[in-house]
Amino acid sequence: MSEATKQDHPKPAVVLVSGGLDSATTLAVAQREGYECHALSFDYGQRHAVELQAARDLAAAMNVASHRTAKIDLRAFGGSALTDDALDVPKDRDDDAMSADIPITYVPARNTIFLSYALALAEVIGSTDLFIGVNAVDYSGYPDCRPEFIEAFQHMANLATKAGVTAPGSDHSPLRIHTPLIDLPKPDIIRLGLDLGVDYAQTHSCYDPLAPDHVTPCGHCASCLLRLRAFEQLGQPDPAMIRHHGASRPA
Repeated sequence: MSEATKQDHPKPAVVLVSGGLDSATTLAVAQREGYECHALSFDYGQRHAVELQAARDLAAAMNVASHRTAKIDLRAFGGSALTDDALDVPKDRDDDAMSADIPITYVPARNTIFLSYALALAEVIGSTDLFIGVNAVDYSGYPDCRPEFIEAFQHMANLATKAGVTAPGSDHSPLRIHTPLIDLPKPDIIRLGLDLGVDYAQTHSCYDPLAPDHVTPCGHCASCLLRLRAFEQLGQPDPAMIRHHGASRPA
């Protein structure tokens, strides 16, 4: 029996839900472990809003206890192709190019900011469990997806919160950040999600969806390519591509 189900009522957990494949899988894992899931998404000035609609659709379909969307403005700083329209999203790069350095799609300090908001929500709802779908395997150039970062943030969180400073014993760390996907290759993440019943047709991962609606995945950015390759390794099409393009791989 999981820790989340050892009491009369399920333990609440804050789950970061972006609308993408990884966060949908993470939400399904948290639910499997018996947590009462409170989804948290961010309207942070990203170049498209379709992922927010995907997050809403996932939260509704997966019957979360609550879903909040926090509005923050990371466009005020820019520095990323996701928050600065003057920077182009790279397309059709091979694995070596994607892993050569920190990608221009990295949003400075994004996960630090997101986890800080999640920590605030956790304090309000009385939760000691945060779930985030970071992954350090596929083109792991994002510094805030590394295990070292998560460990350091968890340590800080237990110094900076009421639950942390009032917990009995100096070595007691009540707040935990769960990263169930951090060491999984993308095909294994998808396989896990399929086993848990995740509908990947509802997810959106594209960094640069096509005009004019800015909903249809481009099929050529790093995020799209990683999804496509992973589904192909599993011998099946990406259902999101089928949904939007009517084909397993766009032209």
